[in-house]
Amino acid sequence: MPVNVFLNGRYCEEHEAMVSVDDRGFLFGDGVYEVIRCYRGALFKLQEHLSRFARSAAGIDLVLPYSAEEIAAICKTLLDKSGTKNGMLYMQVTRGSAPRTHEFPSVVTPTIMMKVREIDEQFFREKKKGVSVLTVPDERWEHCDIKSLNLLPNVLAKQKARSQGFHEAVFIHEPGVTECASSNIFIVTGGTVVTAPEGNRILSGITREVVLKLAGEAGIPCELRYPQKNELYKAEEVFFSNTVEEIIPVLAVDGNVINQGKPGNITLRLQEMFKKLVDIETS
Repeated sequence: MPVNVFLNGRYCEEHEAMVSVDDRGFLFGDGVYEVIRCYRGALFKLQEHLSRFARSAAGIDLVLPYSAEEIAAICKTLLDKSGTKNGMLYMQVTRGSAPRTHEFPSVVTPTIMMKVREIDEQFFREKKKGVSVLTVPDERWEHCDIKSLNLLPNVLAKQKARSQGFHEAVFIHEPGVTECASSNIFIVTGGTVVTAPEGNRILSGITREVVLKLAGEAGIPCELRYPQKNELYKAEEVFFSNTVEEIIPVLAVDGNVINQGKPGNITLRLQEMFKKLVDIETS
């Protein structure tokens, strides 16, 4: 088996990696995580992901056990050891292992783990042709900008969508459409790309930032505001983005067909631009 895990200073095979039952990530979800896509054996937007990883850790008063430079070096070494060319690197850090009490331990060493795995390219190629989504109430906490391990509302929303035959769940909060269970959502109305603004209601995705930059370079107008639910149904185009799936067209929302059930021109253009960017940065 390949060496595909890094755990607290050690590179190892997955079956060799063990974490204490007293780890606060296991007991409380007391930690944060990050997911990085790799193409051709190279990590895409590594520095942007590590910057968000550090912000999330700071958001829960957790001091990372390594510097950003050290974490970057570990990521690259692990990817090389795994032999993975097209896949994803998952990393998480928890506050560490200590007797179970809600307050922070006075002395504790963080647990840091990374894992690399291949992804099913064919699966994602099929999804890029378009999927359907389900809207659900946004019942998460008020710090969605922190990429924390506490994902139960996201898990339940995604499961509800999948159990009813939908690919993704779209959260609806008081201001409007926020994001999806594991992605950022965009609509196109009047030729303008609209998506929720940065803030505590969404986790601003690295791919989201790339999409907005690419749209700007293409001269496509963008507006940062919360779309309303009825705008989803009437949109010219709808798509979502995340690290692993990249840019995915939405062909129906709650059964309401979008753009006659076909990916829109702006979505297709952004998909093409994204692919070219990946080719440039990872070749």
